[in-house]
Amino acid sequence: MTTVTAKRFSIAEYHRLGELGFFAPDERVELIRGELIKMAAKGRLHSFCNSLLVEELIILLTRRARVRVQDPIILSTTDSEPEPDVVIARNRSDNYLDSHPEPADILLVIEVSDSSLKYDQITKLSLYAEAGISNYWIFNLVDNQLEMYSEPYQKRQGDFNYRSQNIVLQNETVVIPGFPDLSLDLSLVFPA
Repeated sequence: MTTVTAKRFSIAEYHRLGELGFFAPDERVELIRGELIKMAAKGRLHSFCNSLLVEELIILLTRRARVRVQDPIILSTTDSEPEPDVVIARNRSDNYLDSHPEPADILLVIEVSDSSLKYDQITKLSLYAEAGISNYWIFNLVDNQLEMYSEPYQKRQGDFNYRSQNIVLQNETVVIPGFPDLSLDLSLVFPA
């Protein structure tokens, strides 16, 4: 009997595939736990919310941190290079020219979720917790609420999760991790 196994890629192999033109110019893929994952198409509501969120964060964080939009982050311990909707990263002298942000650089990872909600709540949440991402937010467009996760930990069974989980409603305000003086008004981000 022959055993069938999928080919898993390292981050270096994934980069090499990109250099070789393996992916079509408009193809949206990310590396998750060594597997190539085709990213879900962004619908109108997702794009609307993501655009408003980015605008608000750039206004609030001007020159205090980097707001990165749908750009890769390196999670080398899990052979992953996801492209979250938004990342708030520490300022760095090279502005991330030398490498994408790694967990030590990242203050907050944000996913805007409608059709990908379950994937973001299970697969991405576990991935970010395992990588030690301190703060993970999901803008849940299905229930019109913000899900805030912090304090990553490993369960006894080996799975990773976040100890602190908080739901914030679309008309409330939240403090941005790492910036206790900055608040984001969610009513400016969620559709009315």
